[in-house]
Amino acid sequence: MLTAIVDYEAGNLHSAEKAFQRMAAETDAGQVVVTDQAEVVARADRIVLPGDGAFPACMSELKGHKGIFEAMVEAVTQRGRPFLGICVGMQLMATRGLEYSETAGLDWIGGEVDHIRPSDAGLKVPHMGWNDLVLRGAHPVFDGIATGDHAYFVHSYQFRTTDPSETLADVDYGGPVTAVVGRDTMIGTQFHPEKSHATGLRLIANFLNWKP
Repeated sequence: MLTAIVDYEAGNLHSAEKAFQRMAAETDAGQVVVTDQAEVVARADRIVLPGDGAFPACMSELKGHKGIFEAMVEAVTQRGRPFLGICVGMQLMATRGLEYSETAGLDWIGGEVDHIRPSDAGLKVPHMGWNDLVLRGAHPVFDGIATGDHAYFVHSYQFRTTDPSETLADVDYGGPVTAVVGRDTMIGTQFHPEKSHATGLRLIANFLNWKP
């Protein structure tokens, strides 16, 4: 089994690489590689898309990066390869993003990414630090994870899904803020699992061993 972490020059991948490699070794889930090669993404059994920065810049980098975009889309949408988007990588799954300018997303999960607007004026944006997950439905990546478990967030924009059933978990930050989205073989986390200690490592292990 091969898991490809897509390197499209949109963030520091070192901590993600180490966390995924650790959990792959502990659960006998095969090889994990960070790659900027389209042919590696095309033959991967699982695909992870991180993201750090602004939605328009990340989408531009992804689409312009050595055929990776086409290889990833074909693998996920045509061959049903399990996919995990992290932070902006999760946001790119949306229909569109509204950060700086309206930008088309992958449209894998209907909805838009817009600025976080807490009802409590005392809450700062970006939403940064630990928050308690509220699980909204069962999913294999939640095995061993429960409502109240902590995850680490750093973001100013949030994914608002069109279909509430595709919001699998949220957190309270002056109102609900989407934490996990998913459908079919696709899953996305707004939080950084590689920085979320036991909860994040468990989710990574579950993803690496998920058989949709």
